[in-house]
Amino acid sequence: MFSKPIAAYQQIDREADIRGSDPHRLILLLFRGAIAALEKSKPSIAANDIAGKSQLITQAVAIIQDGLRASLDLQQGGELAQNLNALYGYMVTRLISANIKNDVAAIDEVLKLLGEIGGAWEEIAAPNGDPGTGVR
Repeated sequence: MFSKPIAAYQQIDREADIRGSDPHRLILLLFRGAIAALEKSKPSIAANDIAGKSQLITQAVAIIQDGLRASLDLQQGGELAQNLNALYGYMVTRLISANIKNDVAAIDEVLKLLGEIGGAWEEIAAPNGDPGTGVR
């Protein structure tokens, strides 16, 4: 009965969080979103929910490709940006394969990579000197 108002409130709350965030926090939110989508995709695979699994993996791919990868400055970022670009490309490839083959191990591999990189972003102090907020 209350699911639609609650969902609407949660959407507004997320949008407000995004609009009020600095670039560092936005990257953390992207990591959090990709991780959440992939975590939710695993039970969908177990339940043979093909549509749900595909939607969640596609969401994670979009976050990695259109959010994390697109935010890289390949001109100014040097070797680090190049390496991250290649790693994000690898993650996308693994997730496409995972989607086709229902491969939970590939999803776990990408989750591990996202956790490690997201953890590094977590360690970086935000521009105002505050540490980031939990990615895990």
